[in-house]
Amino acid sequence: MNRRHRASFTRGAKRDAGLFIDVYDEPGHLIRRAQQIAVSMFHSTMRNGVTPIQYCVLRVLQDHPGIDQVTLARLCALDTSTAADLAVRLEERGLMRRMMPMKSKRHRLLQLTPEGAALVKRLIPRAYMLSGRLLRALNQKEQKLFVRLLKKFVHLNNQESRAPLDRTFSRLRNNSSTVRSHRA
Repeated sequence: MNRRHRASFTRGAKRDAGLFIDVYDEPGHLIRRAQQIAVSMFHSTMRNGVTPIQYCVLRVLQDHPGIDQVTLARLCALDTSTAADLAVRLEERGLMRRMMPMKSKRHRLLQLTPEGAALVKRLIPRAYMLSGRLLRALNQKEQKLFVRLLKKFVHLNNQESRAPLDRTFSRLRNNSSTVRSHRA
């Protein structure tokens, strides 16, 4: 049996055994393609030179002004070096400030500038439009199911990430800093 025929025979055997999945049907490939599509639609809808990750950072800072870079990383599911790089870039663009508190030179506290806050205010309606664009190919029932399953997938696999999302960190941090400030 020649090499090409043997390869074809092996693929056929795997298909018959239920082990063969076409690359275009593999979940990892589909998730990668969905990400490509989402990023492309993000840029064409938002049109402000902001990346999806930068948008997330700006939204988190809008909701949690004065957090440190480590907390920002955890709330955005980023590694700390990426969060620090993003903070520098957004500060250079005049969208946020990084401040060193008097008590600790190790942490940098982050806050949107008025320009950053104005940009977020302009981007939020576009984010709603983007959500509609991303889901418009699905009917309403499919949209709800898709988002529910996507959230479930992300939640159940969060710890598999290099930088897991930690939404509880800010509440714990804020409670401990409140206690510290009352003692002082």
